Amino acid sequence: MSNESREGNEVFGAAQAQQSGFQTVNVMRDEFGYETPVDLVPLPSKGMVYPAESSLHGKESVEVRSMTAKEEDILTSRALIKKGTVITELIKSCLTDKTVDVDEMIAGDRNAIMTALRITGYGADYNVELDCPACDTRQKAEFILTDLPMKYLEIEPVSPGANLFEFELPVSKKKVHFKFLTGKDEAEMSLI
Repeated sequence: MSNESREGNEVFGAAQAQQSGFQTVNVMRDEFGYETPVDLVPLPSKGMVYPAESSLHGKESVEVRSMTAKEEDILTSRALIKKGTVITELIKSCLTDKTVDVDEMIAGDRNAIMTALRITGYGADYNVELDCPACDTRQKAEFILTDLPMKYLEIEPVSPGANLFEFELPVSKKKVHFKFLTGKDEAEMSLI
C-alpha cells in the first residue's frame, strides 16, 4: 500500500472511529455570526388535548425557527407534495423541540405554526385573488396575517390530556362525543 493510500485510510478510519463524537460546525453562525431567528408560537389548544406522555402536554406555546433554504426545498419537493406530507415535514424541520410528534398535533395547532412560518418567511401581507361564485368576477384582496386573532380552545376535554369532547345537540338534546383532527387523521383522510 502506498504512503498516500495509507494516510487516506488513516484519515477516513479515524473519522469513522470518531463518528459518534464527530464535531459539526454551524458555518452560518461560526463564520458569519448569523443565528437563525427563533419565535415562540402560541398553541390554540394550550396543550390540553395531548396525553401526559406527549412533549406537547400542557404546553401553551412552541419554539419554531425561521425557514431557511432547507425548508424552501421541502416546500417545493414534488415527492413530498405527491405523498401529502409537505406540511408535516416543514413543521418537523422548523420545530426546535425534535421530540414533538407532528402527526399527533391537532389541526388548529398545526395551522398556528404554519401561519407563523408564513409570516416569518414571507411577511404578514397575504395577497390573493378571489372568485365570486354569484357573479363570476375576480377581486383582489389583501389580508394582514398578524391581524388575525388567535382562537383558543374554549371547551374542556372529557378528561385531562384527551382529544375527546362532549357536546349536547340543541334540538334532540343528545350528547355526542367528538375530537379535533390530528395530522395523522388528515393524512388518512387524504387517502380516501
